[in-house]
Order: sequence, then C-alpha cells, then structure tokens
Amino acid sequence: MVRTAVVLLNLGGPDALINVKPFLFNLFNDPAILRIPKVFRYLLAMLISTLRAKKAQHIYERLGGKSPLLTNTINQSNALQQALQTKELDIKTFVCMRYWHPMASEVARDVHAFSPDTIILLPLYPQFSTTTTESSFNAWHDAWHNAGFAPIPTTTIDCYPIDPLLIRAFTQLTLPVINKATTYGRPHVLFSAHGLPQSIIDAGDPYQHQVEQTVQHISIALKEQLGNTFDTTICYQSRVGPKKWLEPATDTVIAKIATQGTPIVVVPVAFVSDHSETLIELDQDYRDLAITKGAPFYGRVPSLACHLDFISALTERVIKVLNK
Repeated sequence: MVRTAVVLLNLGGPDALINVKPFLFNLFNDPAILRIPKVFRYLLAMLISTLRAKKAQHIYERLGGKSPLLTNTINQSNALQQALQTKELDIKTFVCMRYWHPMASEVARDVHAFSPDTIILLPLYPQFSTTTTESSFNAWHDAWHNAGFAPIPTTTIDCYPIDPLLIRAFTQLTLPVINKATTYGRPHVLFSAHGLPQSIIDAGDPYQHQVEQTVQHISIALKEQLGNTFDTTICYQSRVGPKKWLEPATDTVIAKIATQGTPIVVVPVAFVSDHSETLIELDQDYRDLAITKGAPFYGRVPSLACHLDFISALTERVIKVLNK
C-alpha cells in the first residue's frame, strides 16, 4: 500500500497579538505579493507591516487576540483524515500555513518523519492564483529542497473552482439565507472574493476567471431551485494600498444596494473557512454598513468549513490522484 502524505495549504494567521507584525511582514515579503527586487521588497515589507500593525492588531483583538484560521484548518484536516481512513488508505494529513506557523520548513520535517512514498499538495483555495496557490507550492518545494531531503514524488492539486461537490456545498449553504432574505423583498446576492491588484490579473493570473466560473455554477444551481427570484453581483473585498484592484469593491456595492432598500445576501465564494475577512469584515463592518445605509436584511452565508460535500470533494480529489 502506498504511504501518502496529504499537505493542506492555507494562508495562516497570527496566533497572538504580538505576532501580527511579523505575520504581516511575511505576507508582504512574499515575491508573489510584492513583485519588486528582493532588497526593495524587504524594506517595503518592513514599512508596510510597521504601518499596518496597529490597525491589524485591533482586528485580531475583536477576534479574541488571534486568528481562528489554524484551528479551522486543523478541523478540516481531521475531517479529511477521517474520510480517507474509511477508504482503508495509508494516508496522513498535515496542515501547512504560508505566512505563519506551522510553515513549510516545519511541516516538511514532520512529513519527512512520516516517511511517505508520495506527497499530495492540496491547497484550500478553490480558485488558483499565483499569489496563493502557486506561492504555497513554491514555498513547499523550497523548504523540502533546503532541508536536504531526498526527492519524493509530489503531486499538486492546483484548483477545483467548479467541482460539483464544492458547488453543491455552496448552494446548500446559500439557499436558506436567500429564503430568509426573500421575506424582505427581492434579494441581491453578492459573491464576495478576496481582491487582487488588477496588474496581477493583467499579467495572466486566472483567479478572476475562476471566481466567475464558481459563481456561474452556483447561480445556475440556485436558480434551478428558486427560479429568477434574486439578483447577483461578483465583488471583491480587502483592498490594500493605492493600486487599482479588482472591481467592484464589496463595500461599495453594499452601500449602493442598501440605499435602495434591498435585502442583501453575501456569499464568501473564495473562502473555505472563517477568518478575519469573514468574521470581522463581512459579519461586522459590512453588516453595519448595510444596515446603516438602509438594507432591511443582511445575511452572510456560512463558510464551507467541514461541510460534508466539501470534505467529500477534497477526498475525491486525493483518491483521483492516487488512482492515476
């Protein structure tokens, strides 16, 4: 039986307020994020992390002093482990974060100690981006190489934006929120994804196109059950800096729709588990904006978390790799 290590890749988040600044530095020092020469990137990352630390610390204070992303990702890893064990496979799942612990250098040692015959890298980003998926892959390969470990056959699962089970999970979670919103009028469903600078998309990053694919498939599935009873918009949140980012911005759309007295449903279409962008930005800041501007209803669709269909989608992806 093939002994397999499945490494779940995610962004990561600070585990204490004191670690907010170094987390931000790791983020902005990534060449996939700031695409400038190394020496200038280091200096700019130091400046940005210093300037943004206090504001970011306030966000994590509202979350209880740390990011919940690691705990949520561990729960997903455990759920996937259990699902794979029912297939009687010799598999162990590992969690690897990009910008805070456990990072690739640490997890690579744990995987090496497991002595797998093969490694599968599984990003928890349904839509591929050079800033997330590719960056995580590169960090993993660099960590393995720098540790001096012998090469092990490694397969990457690049993306799964229209996986039928992923779409079904999103649809099942969205339906009851739309039904509730409908009691206040014709709902407007906002599919909100994390934004990217427009320049990255213009350079060939497929993220925006894949987000649109995911939204198209969810919308079709919803309309099969609800008919033409709601409107939709794709929008982007979490803009940082003065560059032109993907548009429209989620908060701008919310403010406009809310003033029309329209019930709002927000689907975090590019996030698979809760963290600051869902729990603070969507659940608190944007909710307050919507209600203040006149929305009669604001509902945020839950993240996929350990939804059975989502875990089944990941399980099938892993098994498909092993059966090749």
